[in-house]
Amino acid sequence: MRTDPLHVAPPNPRTRRRVTRAVLGSTVAVALGASGVYIATANAAETVVPGRVQAEAFTAQSGAQTENTGDQDGGKNVGWLANGDWLSYDDVTIGGTVSARIASDNAAGGSIELRVGSPTGTLLTSIDVAKTGGWQSYVTKTATVKAPAGKQKLVAVMKSKQAGDFVNINWFTLGATASTTAPTTPGTAAPTAAPSSSAPPANSGAGWVEVDQAKWKAQVAEFNAMTPKAITGNPVRVPEFNAACTVSHALADDPIVLPGLPGGSHMHSFLGNDSTDAFSTADTLLKNAGSSCKPLEDRSAYWIPSLIEDGKKIEPHGVTVYYGSRLPDPSKTMPFPQGFRMIVGDAKKQVATPQGAPGQFWCAGAGGETGRSADGNWPVCAKTAELTFQLTFPDCWDGVHLDSPDHKSHVGPADGSGKCSGKFPVAIPSLSFVIGYPTSGTSAGFKLSSGNASSMHGDAFFAWDNAALGHRVKDCLVQSAKCDTFGNH
Repeated sequence: MRTDPLHVAPPNPRTRRRVTRAVLGSTVAVALGASGVYIATANAAETVVPGRVQAEAFTAQSGAQTENTGDQDGGKNVGWLANGDWLSYDDVTIGGTVSARIASDNAAGGSIELRVGSPTGTLLTSIDVAKTGGWQSYVTKTATVKAPAGKQKLVAVMKSKQAGDFVNINWFTLGATASTTAPTTPGTAAPTAAPSSSAPPANSGAGWVEVDQAKWKAQVAEFNAMTPKAITGNPVRVPEFNAACTVSHALADDPIVLPGLPGGSHMHSFLGNDSTDAFSTADTLLKNAGSSCKPLEDRSAYWIPSLIEDGKKIEPHGVTVYYGSRLPDPSKTMPFPQGFRMIVGDAKKQVATPQGAPGQFWCAGAGGETGRSADGNWPVCAKTAELTFQLTFPDCWDGVHLDSPDHKSHVGPADGSGKCSGKFPVAIPSLSFVIGYPTSGTSAGFKLSSGNASSMHGDAFFAWDNAALGHRVKDCLVQSAKCDTFGNH
């Protein structure tokens, strides 16, 4: 039975959706059943059935959350699923029939598309979803498929004509033995400031990517041995340096959120490394010398959703990627470890952003904002001004992980005294994108490839030359001296 008051079926199904899109709840352990199927074991053991894949055993997802299930075999189910959300399962074998154990309390219903390879891959079958009488009133739906040979990546894509959550999924049975890895949700234990080979990190499992301890220790040793560049003259005492970037290319890829799934994302405008695509890794970025950012020692990849005006994509004429510090004492700032990645913002956030709301696009230049779009969500700028946005990332790190399941939980804000402490004890550069678009806008407003203005977000995948980044952090941030693109005071 459901005990969470958020799960009471509301008059408007849309109110079921929570803002946070990461997996929540108690930690899910993984056990290998006798059939060879990985099963999730949480508050109650789930039945081991040959060919069954528990819904929460995804290897990637968009829009999903797990919860304790009221279904017959206990354990977990995946809920809060709406149109466009998806679940991905790696290395599964698919038989001639597939079944889905589902529940719904939304009369609008929809379907679950089962696809191969990506959210837009080959369609195997579509399983209809209708109201079952409650969010924990489960029925089993079965379909016949033409099974592809060998191990596959199976992606379940949610389809509905309305915006509200419409289905919970307990499990899939694929008609053959399958093997997946269950996710692990973030724990609460505070990590140490530096990794230790003798103790595992507090958070581990699917989506938690640990820093390579040997490489990180070598990078830290190199950084600590650097002699700061002498400050001469009278520079502005602001801890800052930057990378000056333009758009390199645009793709419907996202190597952080959707690695290995080309075309699986909304359109992104990529800055920096000109090789960035769905298959990019730290190694591929470092090996490629081409970049739309200066200095060229920065081979990182940065990206944002594409802006659409009157049906046409409007690319920024320039983006300044600032590396600074908002801490009262920036002297403890460390460089990003190689391969570090993080995101800020929420592509799923689709709310109104009237004037004065947080997360605003604004007008830079003479005359500033002269009005609002007809829907109130976008500024209209004077002809002498242009549409602008600034994204600012957290400035403290857990000291252990290069990435986390939601790509946010390994970083966080400073504490009340302005220090990096507790779960996030390591000060890192405060990253910020300042984005300038060559348009003033009209009353018709704009759209982002991710939707409303509220869905603006940014991603960073770092691939700096270690020495170049280290010297800039040491010379500019640690010494509180404003530097230019090339690291000069």
